[in-house]
Amino acid sequence: MSNKAFKIKDVFADHWDSFVAQGYPIRSAVLENVAKVIKCGDPSMGHALYYCDHCSKFKHVAFTCKSRFCNSCGAKYTQDRAESISSKLIRCTHRHIVFTIPEELRIFFLRDRSLLHLLFKASADTIFAYFYKLNKSEDFKPGFISTLHTFGRDMKWNPHIHMLLTEGASGTKTVWRKVKHIPFNMLRKRWQATILSLLHEKLGSSFYTLKTYLFNNYKDGFYVYAKSNMESKSLDAVKYIIRYTGRPAMAQSRILDYDGQFVTFYYDRHEDNKRVTEKVHAFEFIKKLIIHIPEEQFKMIRYYGLYAKKYIHSSLLYRLDSKEKIHFRKRHSHWRARILLAFGTDPLCCSCGHTMELVDIFQSRSNPYLDNLTRRLYNSA
Repeated sequence: MSNKAFKIKDVFADHWDSFVAQGYPIRSAVLENVAKVIKCGDPSMGHALYYCDHCSKFKHVAFTCKSRFCNSCGAKYTQDRAESISSKLIRCTHRHIVFTIPEELRIFFLRDRSLLHLLFKASADTIFAYFYKLNKSEDFKPGFISTLHTFGRDMKWNPHIHMLLTEGASGTKTVWRKVKHIPFNMLRKRWQATILSLLHEKLGSSFYTLKTYLFNNYKDGFYVYAKSNMESKSLDAVKYIIRYTGRPAMAQSRILDYDGQFVTFYYDRHEDNKRVTEKVHAFEFIKKLIIHIPEEQFKMIRYYGLYAKKYIHSSLLYRLDSKEKIHFRKRHSHWRARILLAFGTDPLCCSCGHTMELVDIFQSRSNPYLDNLTRRLYNSA
């Protein structure tokens, strides 16, 4: 295998037009995001012009696409979201819980992506119901942040919820009660009953037969499991929870080879952690990735309980970060500061040693690539 670093962007740039010409049904969100990724960093899509008044040199800095499907832009999105989330966390231990559904149900969420909202609602209702029963008069509310992952390690469609939950809750009288024990046997059955009930309500009587089958064949409930406890002061813990919300289903480092037609990649199988290598045609590789692009405006990260916007933290519940820390992070989130911190090089430092100044900004009003692609799709329909 070659030591060359292969880019997902190159696979799409080489084969996207041919892939679309095959007539595959493609969602508008996919068209928009792929077009952005292919043109990411292209000066024709917009750029800033910098000038050094000491040696009269110019420098063009191309705009990035800002797509969550882009590996480079997605990494920035994940970093920003992780810092935003960590600044909201209460200073306490958190539990990482994963809510899964059986294979028989996955096709429903693929055919109708609006049903994905039910995964958030069912998992939230499951948690709220458990904490409410601890003391109904107190109506204990924990804080938790839920994120949707739509794939497993093999990139197959497998929607499930990752949740970061406080090991404690606030009640109407009690400011804070620690809750370290969570009975997962009960949680699994409650999760199963809740999601099946919501699906039955949404899909109608046609779902009843499958609902009965799933109750009979999953007598212990749908699988819910927890990772080891995570301290909220660890930014890495938050990054782990949301690691798939801001980038493609595959990290580019997993691509072992790309010969222009076939992509070879690996994944570590969840069951036994054995490394599996696959070689697929570029079209098949593209299919595996675009199926996981979310719809426009679909919120992949949601806040509940103490972390919901409408809930005001008690003065006795301390957040992880001070306002000063949050302000510092925002000031250093600029692209120039990011590059300087990551590589130790100031991108605006001219070769003569002076700092370049912004002269002008050139912004593309439209995306001709997407416009032409959309036009071809309509003409072929």
